Amino acid sequence: MATPNYGYEKRQRELAKKQKKEEKLRNKAARKSDHPDGTDQTDDNPGGAPGDAGQGGGGDAGSAD
Repeated sequence: MATPNYGYEKRQRELAKKQKKEEKLRNKAARKSDHPDGTDQTDDNPGGAPGDAGQGGGGDAGSAD
């Protein structure tokens, strides 16, 4: 009777694990790129338009008395 080749079996398990991990990463990247509005989930500027800080309202720069 032939002896089992444990090294071969281990390599096959490692390859299967690596393939499964890569598939998960591909699926994750696909989900991220399929976001409805084409942007990522994070909100870098909550509550305002880009560049609206310090513009308009309440300043003394242009007021005449």
